[in-house]
Amino acid sequence: MKDLPDSAAAPALTHFDAHGQAHMVDVGDKPETRRIARATGSIRMQPATLAAIAGGSARKGDVLGIARIAAIQAAKRTSELVPLCHPLPLTHVQVEFAIDAAANAVHCTVQAETLGRTGVEMEALTAVQMGLLTVYDMVKAIDRGMVMGDIRVLEKHGGKSGSWASP
Repeated sequence: MKDLPDSAAAPALTHFDAHGQAHMVDVGDKPETRRIARATGSIRMQPATLAAIAGGSARKGDVLGIARIAAIQAAKRTSELVPLCHPLPLTHVQVEFAIDAAANAVHCTVQAETLGRTGVEMEALTAVQMGLLTVYDMVKAIDRGMVMGDIRVLEKHGGKSGSWASP
């Protein structure tokens, strides 16, 4: 694990005031810009579980279709789930699932977009996680040992800090 930066060198945490109290960041003076974020994550499972998803034979129906809707819904409701997250008018949410037979996994990638004063990383991350949770829920009768992981932001664009991409 990398050493944590010295607190004097670490960037200020914007969700805390000068007294250490949590607060919602004031974004009222920030200009509206086009904001885009992409996030990803995976769920690993037994080969038979992956085959049921890929073949459409899961008892609950179209696993990835339902998970896609859940991910979109989660992106739209992120501010209800993450306490200090601003409600955003999303302009676009794209959810992609990829079946990876070699890794016995389903990968989920979400791109969230808005025209606003704050970024959409939380919406993209929330959507990925809810998409993966829905996959778990849909096939848990076959495989309760599924493992979700590697959930992360891939890139973000817009705002004062500009663009960032995962190394």
